Amino acid sequence: MQGIWTTERIREAEGRLFAVTPDGELMRRASFGLAVQIANLLDEHTGGVSGRRVVLLVGSGDNGGDALWAGAFLRRRGVAVTAILLKPEKAHTKGLAALRRAGGRAVSAEDGPQWISRADVVVDGIVGISASGSLRPDAARLVELVEAPIVAVDLPSGVDPDTGAVDGPAVRATRTVTFGGLKPVHALAPSWCGEVVLVDIGLGPELGEPSLRRLDIVDVAAAWPVPGPEDDKYSQGVVGVAAGSATYPGAAVLTAGSAVHATAGMVRYAGHAADVVRSQWPEIIATGTVADAGRVQAWAVGPGIGTGSEGRDVVRYVLGQGLPVCADADATTIIAKSPDVLDARDPDTPLVLTPHAGEYERLMGRAPGVDRVAAAREAAKKYDAVVLLKGHVTVVAAPDGRAAVNTPRGAWLATPGSGDVLSGLIGALLAAGLDPWLAAAAAAHVHSLAGAIAAQNAPTSASGLVAAIPEAIRAIRSLTT
Repeated sequence: MQGIWTTERIREAEGRLFAVTPDGELMRRASFGLAVQIANLLDEHTGGVSGRRVVLLVGSGDNGGDALWAGAFLRRRGVAVTAILLKPEKAHTKGLAALRRAGGRAVSAEDGPQWISRADVVVDGIVGISASGSLRPDAARLVELVEAPIVAVDLPSGVDPDTGAVDGPAVRATRTVTFGGLKPVHALAPSWCGEVVLVDIGLGPELGEPSLRRLDIVDVAAAWPVPGPEDDKYSQGVVGVAAGSATYPGAAVLTAGSAVHATAGMVRYAGHAADVVRSQWPEIIATGTVADAGRVQAWAVGPGIGTGSEGRDVVRYVLGQGLPVCADADATTIIAKSPDVLDARDPDTPLVLTPHAGEYERLMGRAPGVDRVAAAREAAKKYDAVVLLKGHVTVVAAPDGRAAVNTPRGAWLATPGSGDVLSGLIGALLAAGLDPWLAAAAAAHVHSLAGAIAAQNAPTSASGLVAAIPEAIRAIRSLTT
């Protein structure tokens, strides 16, 4: 499981490490690792290192110092290095001196365009994690001219380090090289960071518990239920699905099919689309109402059930059964419009809410805003539930403050019905007995992996997502065998 730390936590850890480390040592460690990554990118894009041209965009902070020191290391490998000093009077003194000693040149921002046009790689050392807001006009003008790959130092300048928000001109990096620990921006703004490479500078022992977490495939493999020789359909988990309608059966087919492919022990469907669900998934036991569904161990409720009185009755019923519930789509809207349905829920009953931004606004009375992690945590506390806030990057927050992010593999999940598929995955994991926070985070991981697999063969649809789930699960299960 990858740890992610807020910039405040990183700065505190750096302060403790600086106090016991010789002056300049940490910057040299960081800049050497940066130089290695710049050289690797040069080799990947041009087929060599010596004789190539690197331009450094240098601001006034330590990130500018890292870039200058990295430039000095690159000069030793025969790279032509030019530093464009955005604020010459505030450039890192020792780093600039090291670059000049190594034979690098430094020029003003006014002279920068001619050097940028010749660059094989450009290094973004404009601002660091203490900065906020978009690029200043002089830096923005230079960045607009860049056509070469960009290596960002610690984070892309102009992107908020704690929220990943962009509100103006910013750097879109090919590769981001960060030091000591991952920051929220690296998980929340993947399209701006590009490939993220972490350089170890010895900060680990000072970091403490992460502010956020990101599950990797090993974590998901360890959590995903795998049947053993003594298992049966009940020990694997029986999930109830209340979704869809006779007029719009698609949500029912997608949610139920996802639960089937998620290796649930059994899936019981309840609703007006029973005949269609049976025709698509003959292994599902389908009935007309939730009261007739029979024994289940968790519910996935909401996709396509409507928000009228019948939908409210369905949500109230499943919440009153004392079983874990994943409430999605129309169920989320029902809870927002008729919060009295939550009175049926025993306070200790696990609940997972899965809003997109519009549903979040209905639940909370305001939009999530730029700090989506804080927004998910706030909703989790208000509803005493795990909240999975959908978006290009999914945030999963628990009432106790735990938060996880899932950074997707592309934008393949932005397709109608994708959320229904996710609901079925979460419901199956809840039925298997997983902790709700882990169930939601693991389901989000497999959901995005299935999207990437499906996209290899055709433009992704929700049906394609369902079909790709078995391959996604085989990929994670291979790590446990």
